[in-house]
Amino acid sequence: MDGIDIIQTHLEQVKSFRYLGSIVNVNNSIDEEIKGRISLGNEAFYANQDLFKSKLLSKKSKLRMYQTLVRPVVTYACETWVLKENIKSKLRVFERKVVRIIYGPTKESDGTWRIKSNDELNRLIGNKNIIKYIKAQRLAWFGHVHRMPDNSMVKKYMSGHPC
Repeated sequence: MDGIDIIQTHLEQVKSFRYLGSIVNVNNSIDEEIKGRISLGNEAFYANQDLFKSKLLSKKSKLRMYQTLVRPVVTYACETWVLKENIKSKLRVFERKVVRIIYGPTKESDGTWRIKSNDELNRLIGNKNIIKYIKAQRLAWFGHVHRMPDNSMVKKYMSGHPC
């Protein structure tokens, strides 16, 4: 692999690396990051599976647990993500899977059971899905940066004038 030499030290060039819990790569693609985040979200969910399947907790409590224990793991550092349709789809699929487990199937009038539709799930979570959460987090970050002093490096880069 290529690299550069600086003061008798060889620095190897890599295609991707983990920095502050996020994956940075040469393509500036977040596909690998999203895959890893969803995997960590699954781990967080299944680590608490007994609570999510418990009959002692209300569905509202379970949904709140998802929103406070699992969703933050999946959306860590989401303020910098560019949400393409394929990424939105993967995140929605993950969230619907969790919400379907929390709310369970629906019993029809004829006694048969069926899984809840996507629209039913959206109504149950009050249309506060993971994509809207990410957009709100990005907007909050924008407000935070906007309130920074004009000489702040972050604000300079965000405005497109790093020098």
